[in-house]
Amino acid sequence: MNTATMTPSEIRRLIRDGRITGPTAGMCAGYAQANLVVLPKELAYDFLLFAQRNPKSCPLLEVSDTGERLLNTIAKGADIATDIPLYRIYRDGNLEQETTDISEYWRGDFVSFLIGCSFSFEAALLEADIPVRHIEEGCNVPMYRTNIPCTPAGIFHGNMVVSMRPIPMELIPRSILITGEMPRVHGFPVHIGSPERIGIHNLGQPDYGDMVTVRDGEVPVFWPCGVTPQNVVMESRPPFAITHAPGHMFITDIKNTLLKY
Repeated sequence: MNTATMTPSEIRRLIRDGRITGPTAGMCAGYAQANLVVLPKELAYDFLLFAQRNPKSCPLLEVSDTGERLLNTIAKGADIATDIPLYRIYRDGNLEQETTDISEYWRGDFVSFLIGCSFSFEAALLEADIPVRHIEEGCNVPMYRTNIPCTPAGIFHGNMVVSMRPIPMELIPRSILITGEMPRVHGFPVHIGSPERIGIHNLGQPDYGDMVTVRDGEVPVFWPCGVTPQNVVMESRPPFAITHAPGHMFITDIKNTLLKY
């Protein structure tokens, strides 16, 4: 099954049927993927403000109507409660469980936030012959908590999470130009090399995702990551929240090219 050439609706159907439960990197090449945060309406304004104040980490692609499971813009009619491979349930900031379907948890006061994902610019990197190591190695992208503070809003506060891709030194300028054209899926890197300067002390132990090989002549390059809201949820401790599991994204019907400037 070549998931890279399948359509988003085909992949979402397989996810809904439980036939895809793993990370979505490399699937539906050319189509944008999205992170998810679901919160009760009483916290939705605070989070909307948080996203607006932190657009690098939380570039919004769609916000649902209260209680509405079906999307209207990025994948019309897709069900946010069933069409992501793996979800996380948080209570008071603690991860309670993971599940492939959140229908039984759904409430009429929920608001869903769909946030741009750096998986979306990986097809453009590959087209430019820039390696994407976690796709090569068939694993999840490594993600790390940092010491870079987000701008707080309401109850929400915490530090940025970044994703890392090892890039050959000579290809870094091109990777910056390519990703910088796509600010709605995180855009420019936030840091290059010297991971300890942003609070990362062991590249071999990511906080989320999987370790990847960094080869001689390659430099770790870090992009803002849509897992930042999960770190913020754990720091801010809202009574209840649902997110995607890191690397297990919602695949939209929107072409990546439409998310450029």
